[in-house]
Amino acid sequence: MTALYEGFFVTKVVLIGESVDVDIDEPSITIRWSVLACGGDCILPGSAGVHGSNNCGLPTFPIHLYIDSDDKPIATYDPSEIPFDRDTGHRRSIQNLVQFDSDHVLDVHEARLYPFDTYTLSSTIRATSFDKQTIPIRKIATIDMTSSFNIETIDVASFSTLANGTEDVSRDFDMHVTRPNEARFFTLLLFTVAWILAHVTIGHVLIARRLHRLKALFPHIISSGAILMAVPQLRNSMPDAPGLDGVLIDCIGFFPQMVIVGLSTITLLLILVVREVDNMQNIPLTPAAPSMHRQRPTLISQFPRPPRGPCTSMEIAQWEMRRLIKHLKGEYVFPPIKPSHRLQPPDTAKSSHRRVKTMSKIMEAGEVSHWSEDEH
Repeated sequence: MTALYEGFFVTKVVLIGESVDVDIDEPSITIRWSVLACGGDCILPGSAGVHGSNNCGLPTFPIHLYIDSDDKPIATYDPSEIPFDRDTGHRRSIQNLVQFDSDHVLDVHEARLYPFDTYTLSSTIRATSFDKQTIPIRKIATIDMTSSFNIETIDVASFSTLANGTEDVSRDFDMHVTRPNEARFFTLLLFTVAWILAHVTIGHVLIARRLHRLKALFPHIISSGAILMAVPQLRNSMPDAPGLDGVLIDCIGFFPQMVIVGLSTITLLLILVVREVDNMQNIPLTPAAPSMHRQRPTLISQFPRPPRGPCTSMEIAQWEMRRLIKHLKGEYVFPPIKPSHRLQPPDTAKSSHRRVKTMSKIMEAGEVSHWSEDEH
């Protein structure tokens, strides 16, 4: 602000807003003012060089300062109270003696448009001497940027007419407060990330519906629960975000995001319960452990289950044919007859004797076979 004072060489009172505290929740703006004088004979000896300008320093005359239409001064400056530094001989700049704070009510009808909200403030300041003589204020300036807001201040000369017809000279200022572009960018970025995470939980639900293994569901449930905890943290991380008062960014962002993430998490838990119930129903009931006397093998259990009998006429004919062949081979005789040599072509001389002997054996085998079938 050095260039601000370079052209002041006559008696001038300057107010510098060194600190601007914007509180949207209050809502109010608190400005800390510093009282300066610019001009050769108006600077208190030993106080030049304030704010880096040799043409400005502390005023040599006492001042009463009034904000808006207050009847009582908001601050009083008395140069006789400013102490000297004994070593250097310069005046000490005691903050409570040369600075004062003013509180102003802030118009917040656009606060719902965060982070594109803007605020305006208009106020007037007048200065008088101790004998009620008006002292003109030639300049009002404030800082341009705070940690969360950009501030643009415009000052204009003004006056008001008193009841006795005299003019009361004052100085007005209009303050415009906006969000920095960087704050808007990071707010919108966090807003986008929160919506992406909300859609991720919907994807978890769609995938989980096609899964049948319980272990495959747990990663989706854990991820959805983590997102449920992360979305409020993203909301709180927005630069100088207002409270959850229903601003626009919450109506189209935070509240529906929490609803979607919460419902998705509940749906995943329900899917887990359904899969668990299905698995319990599909598990076969295991019989109780048999007692010791039941574990002993019985005679019936040692034999295999008998084969299925013939049903159709073709199967019955084949079975009769095999049974007849077994009769002819002597397999139904106990003990079975096993031929010791291969059958040779019959001899014509002994053919009748061999035929009779063979038929007798066949008849005996047939009687044994019929007896064994009856037992079966």
